[in-house]
Amino acid sequence: MTGSRVVALGHYQPAKVLTNDDLAAMVDTSDEWITSRVGIRTRHVGAPGESVDEMAAHAAAKALASAGLQAADIDMVLVATSTAVDRSPSMSARVAARLGMGSPAVMDINVVCSGFTHALATADHALRAGAATRALVIGADKMGDIVDWTDRSTCVLMGDGAGAAVVTVDPDAGGRPGIGPVLWGSVPEMGNAVRIEGTPPRFAQEGQSVYRWATTQLPPIARRVCERAGVTPEDLAAVVLHQANLRIIEPVARKIGAVNAVIARDVVDSGNTSAASIPMALSKLLERGEVESGAPALLFGFGGNLSYAGQVIRCP
Repeated sequence: MTGSRVVALGHYQPAKVLTNDDLAAMVDTSDEWITSRVGIRTRHVGAPGESVDEMAAHAAAKALASAGLQAADIDMVLVATSTAVDRSPSMSARVAARLGMGSPAVMDINVVCSGFTHALATADHALRAGAATRALVIGADKMGDIVDWTDRSTCVLMGDGAGAAVVTVDPDAGGRPGIGPVLWGSVPEMGNAVRIEGTPPRFAQEGQSVYRWATTQLPPIARRVCERAGVTPEDLAAVVLHQANLRIIEPVARKIGAVNAVIARDVVDSGNTSAASIPMALSKLLERGEVESGAPALLFGFGGNLSYAGQVIRCP
């Protein structure tokens, strides 16, 4: 069967950087309080007129340039986001228009923090089935628009940004697919643990419940993702988990057993950017040359809806 592979990535973050000291001037918090609890030092915050689709288009253009492709070469655009203001046109349609595409299939996917890995699996399935040949898969969120900046338990977590991947058909995948089988699921009865609700919408979560679920239930699921891909955790060159909180990332990575892998810790500089976090963190690892082309990397998203999705990919 024809497979697919990621051939390039790109990322974008707004210019404004909000430090922990900046937040300490806004709410009752401190650099020590924030770093000791979530490991975040800075986050990027979009300007008032900077939209989700604008950020997504910047990341997509960078990924296209890295792949040596034109916007007209793309026949599917998937945008994972939970912070779109309007219901229609979709973020994917707006990105296609911004980039001057012809007539791609366009679809938004809202699975909050695990949105990118869900979207990547969806693109992989479409390409394998022959429904598309080249896809843009984007994670983009402007969390600053939905955070209560007076709530120190949540406002210290969030940042804005976008990450994009170009995915193409790989007819020579054979027994070494560029994108491995996805393992995805959710815990519906605990879905209220992470919420974006109300008018205007506001982010809220039950932090301790999410922490316990992530650190106890997710490591064995991540190991099963590796099994499906035919690799062991020791084979992994990189582990890119959703950048939720350094105090979640480090124990989960340790329990997976990826002893030889580079662990993405972009959360320290970028905060929690929801669906943007995985492609943005991987794009930076590749840009810095920390992972070799063709090396296996575990991508594993989790969070809102208490959903999860993961796959092992071969790095571009």
